[in-house]
Amino acid sequence: MKKPYHSIPIRECGEKMLPIPSDIFCLGIPHIYEVLGAPYNGATPWMLREGVLASLIAAQKRLSAIKPGWKIKLSDAYRPISVQKFMVDLEMQKQATDMGLDFQNLSEEEHKIVTEKVLHFWAIPSDDPLSPPPHSTGAAFDCTIIDEYGKEIDTGSYIDDFSEKASPDFFANAQDAASQHCHSMRQLLKTILTAEGFVQFHNEWWHFSKGDQLSVWIKNQMLNDFKDSFAIYGRVDT
Repeated sequence: MKKPYHSIPIRECGEKMLPIPSDIFCLGIPHIYEVLGAPYNGATPWMLREGVLASLIAAQKRLSAIKPGWKIKLSDAYRPISVQKFMVDLEMQKQATDMGLDFQNLSEEEHKIVTEKVLHFWAIPSDDPLSPPPHSTGAAFDCTIIDEYGKEIDTGSYIDDFSEKASPDFFANAQDAASQHCHSMRQLLKTILTAEGFVQFHNEWWHFSKGDQLSVWIKNQMLNDFKDSFAIYGRVDT
């Protein structure tokens, strides 16, 4: 099984992975997937490709200029294939349970329905080097913003809230002040990151990437920007 963005060819640039500096960004420690038991096998989620990290640092500088004391908070970055598979399996079980189904005894049709629901958000944990999950390339991350007091800004939903609220523009047409504020905060996050070349995943307000298959595909298909015809970041095995 593949997704449409896997049609983008990869020309691996060979950039190294670098640790995300905790003095510049707020890191979501302890990492929620590690707490759940995800098998990192000695790897750390707090790493990104060199060029991606440089752009993220530039985005943080933009945020600091607009909102002194505010920081980008990372909840996830690098994700080995083993972790991707663990989390997809966990989400499959959760979704089946939420639907009142027995995960161990799903019919073919039930399995298809649950899978489609999970893969609307989660990337396929493919071992194929031609179709890596975005987080496994070192070019993607999930994030929000904290204010000068270390409090997360209100975006209207938490990260990995796989409901309709995950859509970046869910509050765009809301009339009440609280919802309008949530939309403005999501827009702030998007503005500082897209200014540095990042692309937002259209199903998740918190997911951004640059130079991977998904970001190139979104630029080509949804943003009508065809300057990039291939991804420069493929799967990283650490």
